[in-house]
Amino acid sequence: MNIHQHARTTPRSREALVQRVARGAESGRDVAEALGVSERTVRKWVQRYRTEGRAGLQDRSCRPRRQPTATGPELVAWVLRLRRQRWTGAQMARALGLSRATVARVLTRHRLNRLRALEPPAPVQRYEYTRAGGLVHLDIKKLGRIGRIGHRITGDRRARSRHRLGVRPRGGR
Repeated sequence: MNIHQHARTTPRSREALVQRVARGAESGRDVAEALGVSERTVRKWVQRYRTEGRAGLQDRSCRPRRQPTATGPELVAWVLRLRRQRWTGAQMARALGLSRATVARVLTRHRLNRLRALEPPAPVQRYEYTRAGGLVHLDIKKLGRIGRIGHRITGDRRARSRHRLGVRPRGGR
């Protein structure tokens, strides 16, 4: 894990903290005050060191070890089974008695939130020719018609066309 730049303690400083308290020369309160942490923090690291040794001084994930309210594996299996039958999220939520948000979370976690995820991707279509230059690719772009030379060349801004090119003027001319 990466230690953020404002961390008060690192695994190395935690070990020094524990050693200062374990020697008995300083109390937990004095060590906490010297390091700028709470007494509770000092007690926590000392306790972890006593139960787990040096491994207990390493950073841990903040993710919970268990989630009692998580969606059960049998409901997840049902959601995935119904999705493979091309049910929508709203239909599954009504049928299984779950909220639409729960169904959407399960589908997103298993990357089935889009129907196109159920179908295999189309194979790439390749063109192969026996001789070079057998396939020529041209890009084209339609440009507007230019009726006459413009003011940038002639310098005359007074002459303007009376209608847009490509559109017939009124009156049938």
